[in-house]
Amino acid sequence: MSASSLKDQAVIAGIGQTEFSKESGRSELQLAAEASLAAIRDAGLTPADIDGMVTFTLDSTDELLLMTCLGIPELRYWSRTPHGGNGAHTTVQHAAMAVNSGCAKAVLIYRAFNERSGRRFGQPNAQAPPLGWNWYMPFGLDTPAKIYALAFQRYMHVYGLSNEDFGRYSVVARRHAATNPGAWFYQRPITLEDHQASRWIVEPILRLLDCCQESDGGVALVVTPAERAPDLPHPAARIAAVADAQLVNGSVLFNYYHGDLAEFHETRFLARQMYEMSGLGPDDIDVAMIYENFSPVVFLQLEALGFCGPGEARDFIADGNIDLGGRLPVNTNGGLLGEAYIHGMNNITEAVRQIRGTAANQVDGAEHVMCAGGRSGLILGKP
Repeated sequence: MSASSLKDQAVIAGIGQTEFSKESGRSELQLAAEASLAAIRDAGLTPADIDGMVTFTLDSTDELLLMTCLGIPELRYWSRTPHGGNGAHTTVQHAAMAVNSGCAKAVLIYRAFNERSGRRFGQPNAQAPPLGWNWYMPFGLDTPAKIYALAFQRYMHVYGLSNEDFGRYSVVARRHAATNPGAWFYQRPITLEDHQASRWIVEPILRLLDCCQESDGGVALVVTPAERAPDLPHPAARIAAVADAQLVNGSVLFNYYHGDLAEFHETRFLARQMYEMSGLGPDDIDVAMIYENFSPVVFLQLEALGFCGPGEARDFIADGNIDLGGRLPVNTNGGLLGEAYIHGMNNITEAVRQIRGTAANQVDGAEHVMCAGGRSGLILGKP
């Protein structure tokens, strides 16, 4: 099967999620089950219709237990994608391949965790990390903020950015969250002054308001063949492109070994694949949902995806292009800084809502929505 054969062959038929909180009060299995059942019902299906499952290698919920909770009698396919947010869209790639090949007819994708009330992702990991981390941890790089900040600092140096420049994105994300009732920061916008007054996490690169949330919650999707689109209870989100992009010397979403750390090389590779598969270009994208564990990664991805040139993201954002009503509204749900951090999966559900025309911050005439997570991404279109 060639990558191009996936174009327009599958749709996201259903979406579901729990509330996003800091203390869910229930197990990760229950969160996964609640989100999954909501997505199955949203697709007009029953648990008995599900015959495939995809999740993250990091997810704690066992597929067999979830089958039991939901009442799924048989599975013909399952898989998991490595790492965290950079693999969010790869879950959709796996599901699209499964339904296109005939391995499954309806694939459930889920991600659920108690990231705030359970183990906090922003804190040092007490578990033994992969061997590659031996290059970082002995130097005190034991939290995500420290690890990513080194690459961001190079970008700042090359293009003369300050932390205040990064704050302009954070303000937009929280402004979008403030008008999204599903967001944790609903009705709580911030100003640039608020951003600059927040405490340093890694000086002089990241402040508290540059960092994504630690959230409790679950998100689920159902992917089916495109031929089901006319029978669905809601408008389907056509998968016009979906791709994964890995390069030698990379490491999760960060790297220290590419020749130019002021550029996101994997995202450039990702963009090339998505545009080739879809036949679209940057000017055809109406909304962009961009994974942001930290605000600077939005700048790197905007440039690598071709929405602006190298070093131009600062002005692109400052000129209002990513605002509602701008040339390219970004993270209309508030993103991972403003809505919730569910490893980027909630950005995909927002993309589906934009295609359906049901988003809280709906972009008029949204025909094509891109979701990008550094090393994986997809483009959704109307059926």
